Amino acid sequence: MSKSLDKNIPYSNMSYGTEPTRLVKFMRVCFLYQIYNFFKLNLKVMLIVVRGHS
Repeated sequence: MSKSLDKNIPYSNMSYGTEPTRLVKFMRVCFLYQIYNFFKLNLKVMLIVVRGHS
């Protein structure tokens, strides 16, 4: 109960941050989603490199 009271103190560090939703927390640790993002980022980088060298 004291944790919820700490978030309501004006101008404290906790009052500025938002708490992630359950979906966001799940996506941060979901292995398949991270693999997908890894290959998506690699594809973007490779396209930039290929366009820059041609």
